[in-house]
Order: sequence, then structure tokens, then C-alpha cells
Amino acid sequence: MAKILSFVRRSAGTAPSDAAAIAHLTRDFSVEVMPRTAAKIEDFRAILPEGTRIYLAHIDGTDFADMLSTARRLSDEGFRVMPHFPARGIADRAELAHRIEAYADLGIREALVIAGGIDTPRGEFGDSMQLLETGLFDRFGFTDLHVAGHPEGNRDIDADGSTTRVSAALRWKNDFQSRTDARMAIATQFCFEPEPVIDWAESLRAEGITLPIHIGIAGPAKLQTMIKFAMACGVGPSLRVLQRRAADLSKLMLPFEPTEMLAALARHKAANPDFAVERVHFFPLGGIGATAEYLGRTTPAARISARA
Repeated sequence: MAKILSFVRRSAGTAPSDAAAIAHLTRDFSVEVMPRTAAKIEDFRAILPEGTRIYLAHIDGTDFADMLSTARRLSDEGFRVMPHFPARGIADRAELAHRIEAYADLGIREALVIAGGIDTPRGEFGDSMQLLETGLFDRFGFTDLHVAGHPEGNRDIDADGSTTRVSAALRWKNDFQSRTDARMAIATQFCFEPEPVIDWAESLRAEGITLPIHIGIAGPAKLQTMIKFAMACGVGPSLRVLQRRAADLSKLMLPFEPTEMLAALARHKAANPDFAVERVHFFPLGGIGATAEYLGRTTPAARISARA
């Protein structure tokens, strides 16, 4: 293990204390894939540790049969599968029940419950709270229910740039956990700067929201790719990190890696053990292979798996 940590420190370009803190923060990391991106990987066991939680994103237009077959494959390969349930793309209670039961038949008991990325609901559901209120997840034995978080706000929800409605929704979900048996957590949009994340997490605690946070981190990708996704997903203040890097021609063609972001959050976590960020969730914007390779260099558990 000492040799592995030594390799991580050298390859990541971080101080020994940062490397250890990052390794601790990224333990039990999760990653996100879509059916079409998962299809490009011959065997996930070759690139990720067994038992890694894989969020299965349900992008609008993806056939549910493709979602289900990908979930089956990942589950058979030994991974924890957490499929997305986008409220606005689900027609009615019957369709919701069908999806939940189909995943449950595969042994899946985890879900990311979100509003979804389409503007107009296709059926009777408009937000994640309506899905949770049906009681169907509990009926089919789902034990882990994650919900969305937006450290830099979400103008699709709060058009005025505030966090009023987003915060109210998180308070509702926090109360939902307290009156149910569900294990809940907040899985966030990706960010590129630690300060907004730290401030946001502390503001949630001040409001009495105790849900643990799984912070979204963008895996390595070309800078142009990062900027494209950041603008499309509404990432706000931390976009300036990418803009500053884009102004430096010497770095323009180099892949952007999240090491500095992880190190800052890890240092804060080490100094403040009650910091609500408990896990890291990776969005493989530059491809799942690039993210897995990066994790192999920075996360001891991932590297051990890759060598096995």
C-alpha cells in the first residue's frame, strides 16, 4: 500500500498530505454512464473496482429497453447500479411502477430521482418530489434514493438566480428522509471551483439539511469539451476556472484534470470532518476510459483493481 500511495503522489503532482486526503475523499467513488457510452466498454471489470456504484443516466430519447439491458449487464459484472428516474419523462404512475419493478427484478435497489432535463412534463409528474410521494420505491424495496443538488444554483428552477426554490425542495427531501426508511444523499452537478461548493454545503447545514453530499466532479477532458458541457449544464461561477485556463495558451491543448479541485475539498474535509461532502461522483466528460485511467493514478483502490 505504501508503494501505491507513493506512486499516486508522484503521478498526481500533489503533496503527500494532499494525496492521502484525496485518496480518503475519493474512496467509494461513483461514476456516471449512459447506455451508448457503456456499450463502448467491453468489460467494466477491467477498468473499475468491483462493487463501484455506477449511475445509469436516462437521457431523453433513450429507450427504456436499452436502460434495462445496460443495467442488467452492469449488475451481472458486479457493480452497484443506480438508474436515473427523470420525473418529466415518465408518463404516469403505471409507467413509473413498471420501471421500478423492472429494475427491482434485476436486484437493483438504488435510484437517482430527478426532475429531468426536459422543459415540459410529458405526463403527470413535474418534479422528483412527486415521484417520491407515490411510495412506489418503498413498495419495491428500494433502499437508497439520491436526489439532485446544485451548488451554484439552477436557473431552470430559480430563474432569478437565487436558490429559493432549490433550497425549499432540498428541505422537503430532508424531511422525507426523516419520515421514511430511505437512505438518501444529494448527488450534485459538477463544479470546477471549491469555494462555491464549501459555501453551499455550509449553508445547507445552517438550514438544517443533513443529507450527505456526493459532490459531482468532471473527469479529465479537453478544455473545449469541459467548457461546452459547463455551458450546456448551467455551471455558473466556477466556469471562470476554465475561462482562465483557456486564456493560457500553454495549457489550452492539455486535458483538464480535477486534481486541484479534489485537493482543496479534501483539505477542507480533513480540517472539518463534519463537512457534508462524503463521497465523490465522477462525470466522465472526456470518456469513461480517461476517467478510469485518472482514477487509477489518484485513487489507491482503483489502481489495485486495475493491477489485479
